[in-house]
Amino acid sequence: MDPTVTAEQDEIRRTLRDLLHQRCGPHDLRAALSTPTGHDPALWAALAGHLGLPGLALPEAYGGIGCPVTDLALACEETGRALTPSPLLATTVLAAPAVLALGTDAQRTALLPRLASGALTATLAVPAPALSTALALTGGNAGDWAGGGRAGGVQARRVDGGWRLYGEAAQVLDGHSAGLLLVPAHTGGFVRSRVLLFLVPGDAEGLVRVRQTALDPTRPQGRVQLREVRAEALGGGEDQDVRAALARLGDRAAAVLACEAVGAAERALEQTVEYVGRREQFGRVIGSFQAVQHRLADVYVQVQAARSAAHYAAWAAGRDERADGERADRGGRVGGLALAQALQALRTAAAEAIQLHGGMGFTWEHEAHLYFKRAAGDDLLFGPVHRLRAHAAEEARIFSRREVVV
Repeated sequence: MDPTVTAEQDEIRRTLRDLLHQRCGPHDLRAALSTPTGHDPALWAALAGHLGLPGLALPEAYGGIGCPVTDLALACEETGRALTPSPLLATTVLAAPAVLALGTDAQRTALLPRLASGALTATLAVPAPALSTALALTGGNAGDWAGGGRAGGVQARRVDGGWRLYGEAAQVLDGHSAGLLLVPAHTGGFVRSRVLLFLVPGDAEGLVRVRQTALDPTRPQGRVQLREVRAEALGGGEDQDVRAALARLGDRAAAVLACEAVGAAERALEQTVEYVGRREQFGRVIGSFQAVQHRLADVYVQVQAARSAAHYAAWAAGRDERADGERADRGGRVGGLALAQALQALRTAAAEAIQLHGGMGFTWEHEAHLYFKRAAGDDLLFGPVHRLRAHAAEEARIFSRREVVV
């Protein structure tokens, strides 16, 4: 692995940071969160049209730029710094790779260019509490996350040569606003039940969506209800291993999310350092107190270690994609471990930001609580940290019993 950032990658980061500084300041962020969609459509148009972020890691054959996943991860590190609310995570990190991996040629040709241009947004319609399971980050994705058979979730059945979906999913990322839903549903009856992914347009008849309150307002979520909605099977309904595809997608997504969390942690630390450098107490700036310096030094070490792990995970995910996933299938997934370290660093940085900002840090008007909510929200969505590490240890068989020959 070459840890050096290329000139192109540095240009992407610099340009994106400048744009977000101008268009996603604290007041802009709060204004975007209060809109029906939960993000600023004009900013999304700029991210898609001017910088091409949605198509950054998609193949050129489908309207993308064809960059490695490392470039997308570095871009998400910048969006994480600003806590940018946008469809980037749901569309580019979760939905588009699933279409690329499982879709037919016709589906890829019809959908991926629109996703790459930002004209179409999409999401993986998995309930938030089950998202880490579906992506095989905290355990095996055996299928219960998609409804668990007949009870709950979404069910699919054949009607007049097509598919109809019935059920609901709550707390879906961008579920209230995405133009396309990738809905996992059970089909085949109770005995031979299997999970397939289905394409549902956002304006489909019988589809009811409503925005829900979320712990982290920068990640808008919605409830999706399907009442005999017509749907198209992703991949044409062939007997595909959806769970294996989502597991590979999960490792890639975890690497990108780790970089995003590192960006947020770094910015929370920067704000705290700036504040303790000017806040005076007992006639001295509090940043001169040794206890404060030690606490911030510990946070800095955590953030830098998390950055190294996240960048390595992004590089490894790109390497595995070029090898058609063979290394990943042999247990080479490191995204979950990198995400665990990044989430821990973000939680520590956000907690110290609130503590060291004093009474001001506890107010709703201050940015510190948004970073803390991002840390807590991501821990619920993609963690918790101890389960990420436990599953990685289980996959690597670190604690497996070995026969001892006497």
